[in-house]
Amino acid sequence: MSVQTIDAKMLQKMFLAGAKGLEAKKEYINELNVFPVPDGDTGTNMSMTIMSAAKEVAAIENPTMASLAKAISSGSLRGARGNSGVILSQLFRGFTKVIAEYDELTVQILSDAFQKGTETAYKAVMKPKEGTILTVAKGMSDKAAELGEETDDLAYFCEEIIKEGDHVLSKTPDMLPVLKQAGVVDSGGQGLMQVLKGAFDALMGKEVDYKVETVSTGSSSQGTASNPYIDAQAEQEITFTYCTQFLIMLEHPFTENQETEFKSYLESIGDSIVVVADDEIVKVHVHTNDPGMAMQRGLTYGSLTTIIIENMRLERDEKISAMKEKEMQNTANAENEIRAAEENEQEVPAEEKEMGFISVSIGEGINEIFRGLGVDYIIEGGQTMNPSTEDMLNAIEKVNAKNIFILPNNKNIILAANQAAAAEQRADRSRLSIDGIVEYAKTADLSTVSDLLNRQIEYNYNIAQAGVKENWGANVGSVLLDTYGEDVRTKARAYAAAGSDARMSGCELPVVINSGSGNQGITVSVPVIIYAKEYHKSDEELLRALLVSNLIAIHIKTGIGPLSAFCGAVSAGCAAGCAIAFLLGGGIDEVAHTLVNSIAITSGIICDGAKPSCAAKIASSVDAGILGYEMYRHGQQFYGEDGIVSKGVENTIRNICRIGAEGMNGTDEEIIKIMTHCD
Repeated sequence: MSVQTIDAKMLQKMFLAGAKGLEAKKEYINELNVFPVPDGDTGTNMSMTIMSAAKEVAAIENPTMASLAKAISSGSLRGARGNSGVILSQLFRGFTKVIAEYDELTVQILSDAFQKGTETAYKAVMKPKEGTILTVAKGMSDKAAELGEETDDLAYFCEEIIKEGDHVLSKTPDMLPVLKQAGVVDSGGQGLMQVLKGAFDALMGKEVDYKVETVSTGSSSQGTASNPYIDAQAEQEITFTYCTQFLIMLEHPFTENQETEFKSYLESIGDSIVVVADDEIVKVHVHTNDPGMAMQRGLTYGSLTTIIIENMRLERDEKISAMKEKEMQNTANAENEIRAAEENEQEVPAEEKEMGFISVSIGEGINEIFRGLGVDYIIEGGQTMNPSTEDMLNAIEKVNAKNIFILPNNKNIILAANQAAAAEQRADRSRLSIDGIVEYAKTADLSTVSDLLNRQIEYNYNIAQAGVKENWGANVGSVLLDTYGEDVRTKARAYAAAGSDARMSGCELPVVINSGSGNQGITVSVPVIIYAKEYHKSDEELLRALLVSNLIAIHIKTGIGPLSAFCGAVSAGCAAGCAIAFLLGGGIDEVAHTLVNSIAITSGIICDGAKPSCAAKIASSVDAGILGYEMYRHGQQFYGEDGIVSKGVENTIRNICRIGAEGMNGTDEEIIKIMTHCD
C-alpha cells in the first residue's frame, strides 16, 4: 500500500490511535522504569501527557493542520507529567511547528517535522542523557532525514522509521548500565515507540486493539524476591528524593538569560532538569531534596500553579512491593479502574443549581463521607498526586451550577483550582475573525460589556489627559500637539502617546489593558474616543467601535503570542484604525482594507522594553492605522504580494503573526545583547 500524502483528518486518527496505543501499554512501560529513578511512573506520566492532548484533538470536528498542531502542542504541555511527559510534549511541540504550515503532509515535511521535534526536545533538557527517549527520537529523525532523499511513499517511510526506532531502543541497555543490570530497555523510548506504532496502524487502516496487556509470567519484568530486575531497582541509589513539577504563570517576559540562570540554579539543587517556556507559562521539572527552594526561585518569575511533588523513594519501595505481589496488585488496579469509571459517570443534575461543590479526596472512605454531605463531584488526589488544572476543569464541566466551590485537601491544590477558575472564564480566541468581529460589534448586547468598556473609556482617557497636561516621560504627546496642532488625527496620536508617557513614567492612574498590556489598552481605546468626541458619536456607537478595536487587537496578538520582539503597539494601533473606520460608518470591507493597509505600512516596529520610546511607537502605529483608513477612503490599497500582504485579510494577519511569533526569535536575542552590552 502506497501513501503519498496525509491530510488533517487522517493525522487526527493517527494521533488518537497513537495516544490510545500508549495508554494500553502504560503499565508495561511503568514496569520498565528504572531510569533516572525506579519510581514506576513513566508510562502513567507519558499517558497522562498525550491523553491531555488527545482530548483536545478528539474535540475538533473539522480539523485543519493548524488546529491539530495547536491542540497537540498546547494540550500536551498543559498535561505534561514527569520528566518523560515533558520531553514527549516537546517532541510534539517541535513536530507541530513544522506541520502547522501545510494542508497535507509529505515525506519531506514529515522528515523536517521529526528533526524539529528532536531538536526542540534536546534543547529543553538541561543535560541530555543518551540511552533514553531522546536517543530513540534522534535515531528516528536521522533516519527520516535519510529517507526524505530516497522516497515519497509515506507508508514505506513510516515503516522504516519505526524499524529504526526499535533498533535504537534495543541498544539503550548498552548506553545506560542501569538498564543492562535490570535487563530492560528505556521506558521513555518504549513509550514513544508505542505512540508511533499506534499511529502507523491507523495510517494502514488496521483495527487497533486498545486493551491493556499484562506482562507474562516469567518475563524479565515479572516480580519475585530473587528477580534481578527487582534487585537492580532496590539497589539503585536515589540521590534526590522529590520529583518536583510546577507551572510558572509569567508576569514578565522570560528571557533566554533568565532561562539559563534558572536552569543553572536548579542544577545546583538537583538533577533531571527540564525547563520549557511557552507563551505565558514555564513548565518546570526537577529532582531535588528541597522542592521549596525550586519553587521559591520560580516565584521570582511569576505565580505558581499545577504543583506536583512526589516522594520517589516511597514510590520505588511501593513499586517493588507491588511487583512481588503482582496478582494482588492487578486485582487492585482493576477495582480502581472500575471505581474511577463510576466516578466519571456521576450524573449531571437535571436542573441548574445555584451552588455546586467539588471535593478533592484521597480515599474511598473519605469519598463516602463527602457524598453524604452532598458534594456533587469528587476528584481523586492527595499530597503526592495533586490534581491538574485539567482535572479541575473536567470536574467543573460535570457540575451544573451557577457558582461552583472547590474543596482542596492540601495547600498545593489551591493554586490549580484558581487556575481552573481563570481558565473557565477565558474565551476561545482561536475562533476570532474580522468578519465575525464586525458582525458581533453590530449586534452585541451591550449590557454584557458596557461596564468594562465604560471603565476603559474613563480610565484610559483620564491617563491620556494627565499625559498631555503634566510632565511625563519624553512628553511625546505634548510635542505632537505643539508641532502639528489639534486636528482630530493629531489628537488621536498625541493623546494615545501621552497616555503611554504617563503610564510608563510612574503615573499611578489605573488603565484597562488589552492582551495583557496597559499600553495596548490605551492604544486601542484613546484614538477611538478622540474620534467619537470629534464627530459627536453616541455612547452606543463608541462602545461598538471599542468592541472592534479591542477584539481585532486580541485577534492579531493571539497569533503573535505574548512574548515577542514584535511591538504590540502595531496590532493595537492598526486595530484602532479599524475601529475608527467602523465608527465613521464603515463595514466589513472598510475594516478589512484598513487593517491590511495599516499592517503593510508599519510592520517592522520592534519591542525593546524601552519605556519613554513606547509613546512614540504608539503614535506611529495609530498614525498608520488612520492612514490605512484614509487610503481606503481615497480608493487606494495594498494588494496581495505587496510585501507581506496576501490576498484576504486573515491571510495578512497570519503573515504578521508569523513574523512576530517565529521570525523575530533571533531579533529578541540581539535586542537583549544590545541592552545588556553583551555583544
